[in-house]
Amino acid sequence: MEELPKGESRIIKYLKLLLKIAVTLVCLWYVSKKIDFSKASHALQNANAVYLLLALLAFIISKWISAIRLQLYFSNIGIHLNPLQNLKLYWLGMFYNLFLPGAISGDAYKVVLLSRNYKLSYKKTTSAVLLDRISGLLGLGLLLAVYGTIVLKDRWLIVLLLIGAVTAVLILFFLVRKLFSDFVHSFFSTLLLGTAVQACQVVCAYLIMGALHIPAHTTEYIFIFLVSSVVAVLPLTIGGLGAREIVFLEGSRYFGLMQENSVLISIIFYLITVFTSAFGLLYVFRDPLKKVDN
Repeated sequence: MEELPKGESRIIKYLKLLLKIAVTLVCLWYVSKKIDFSKASHALQNANAVYLLLALLAFIISKWISAIRLQLYFSNIGIHLNPLQNLKLYWLGMFYNLFLPGAISGDAYKVVLLSRNYKLSYKKTTSAVLLDRISGLLGLGLLLAVYGTIVLKDRWLIVLLLIGAVTAVLILFFLVRKLFSDFVHSFFSTLLLGTAVQACQVVCAYLIMGALHIPAHTTEYIFIFLVSSVVAVLPLTIGGLGAREIVFLEGSRYFGLMQENSVLISIIFYLITVFTSAFGLLYVFRDPLKKVDN
C-alpha cells in the first residue's frame, strides 16, 4: 500500500484554523450590526416547535441518503461496508468536519481508515470521497437553477444558471469516464441521490420557514438558502457559520425580504446541523467499522 502523502505542518494548520475563526467572527459581527435582535427574538419565541422537529427529521433523512450515496462510491472500488458500518463512519466524519476543523477532517479520516483496512491506494479512496462531494454540489446546482427560473427577473441570469448546471453535469461525466472509470457506471444513480439529498434539505428549509410563520410561496428564501449552501462549502469559516448568514442577509436585501427572518433560517439550519453532527462523537471512541456479533 502506498504511503500517505505528508500533510501540512502543525503551525500552518493552526494558522488556517485561526484565520477561519477570525473570518467567522467578523461575519457574525457584521450580521449582528444589520439586524434587529428584538424582532429576531420575537420571531424565535413564536416559532412552531413541531415544524422545527420535522425540519430536524428532514435534515437527518438527507444525511442518511448522503451516506447511501457515499456507500455506492465505496462499493465501486471494492469497499463493501454494511449499512450500519457506513452510517457510523459517515456520522463520525460529520462530527470531525464540524467540531474539529483544525484537526484531521472527516473526509481525510475516512480515506486513511478505509485505505488501511481494505489495503487500497489512497488515490482510490480519495477519489471516492471527492466525487461524493462533487455529486452533492451538482445536485445543489441543479436545484439552484430550477429555483433561479422562479425567482430571478433577469433572463440572462436564468439562462446562465441553466447552462452552467447542465454543462457541469456533462463535464463531470466526461471527467469520470476518462479519469475515474471505476465510478462511471454509478454516475447517474449517485447524481440522483445527490439531488435527493439537496431536495430533503430544501424541505428542511421550508419547514424552518413554516416554524417561523413565513409563507411557503416566498421561494426567494429557498433560492438564498441554496446559494448559501454553495458558499458554505468554501473553507472560509467554521462549518459555514457566518458565511451562510452573510448570504442570507445580503440576499434578503436584494429581494426585499425581512432580514431578521433570513438570518434566523440560517442560524436554525446551522443549529440543526450541529445537533445532528454531535452524535458522531459516539464513534470517536468506538471503531465505526467494528462488526456487531449476533
